[in-house]
Amino acid sequence: LGVKTLVLECVPAALAKQVSQALSIPTIGIGAGVDCDGQVLVSYDMLGINTKHLPRFVKNFLKGNNDIKGAVNAFIAAVKTQSFPGNEHSY
Repeated sequence: LGVKTLVLECVPAALAKQVSQALSIPTIGIGAGVDCDGQVLVSYDMLGINTKHLPRFVKNFLKGNNDIKGAVNAFIAAVKTQSFPGNEHSY
């Protein structure tokens, strides 16, 4: 069976880049910088529903968008263009 994917959460971006380059499986980052193979963000955080303590990697994609679909599309576009996560969202 083995490992199919590795999630790197709150890992320093430079280390996440090294891990991603060293592995043949995809890495998924959450607060681990732009160099992971993919990104994940909890929907409550992405939509600004959670207003309590927010981890550094949270960005409210509903701001500036009219609806949930717009927020999700903005998240997808930001990941594809590597504008998210920025340095301010990474450790």
